[in-house]
Amino acid sequence: MQSDQYSYIPILMQLILAVGFVVGTIIISGKLGPKRNSEVKDKNFECGIESVGNARIPFSVKYFLVAILFVLFDVEVIFLYPWAVNFKDLGIEGMLKMIVFMSLLLVGFFYIIKKKALEWE
Repeated sequence: MQSDQYSYIPILMQLILAVGFVVGTIIISGKLGPKRNSEVKDKNFECGIESVGNARIPFSVKYFLVAILFVLFDVEVIFLYPWAVNFKDLGIEGMLKMIVFMSLLLVGFFYIIKKKALEWE
């Protein structure tokens, strides 16, 4: 039991070193870095174009809905890769589980098509 605990010491040391490096770099750069503030320097800047108007322009909810649906279906497709790699080992049970998984995915896809969530107005 103790040999298993000792095998985690290098990982713990590496984690402490990485976190310490990041925290130390942030603190040192904050203390040693230049602190010259001015009105021109603190002004918003976007690719050489002067800022005009309010930056908080409301986006359509459809934009966020399409983005969330893209991420959802993209992540679901990622689950197909391990299944395809282990297809022969999983046998008929794995095939049935994937059929259930894909049918639930298709039900969700047809639902969002019926609700017209992917149509732009």
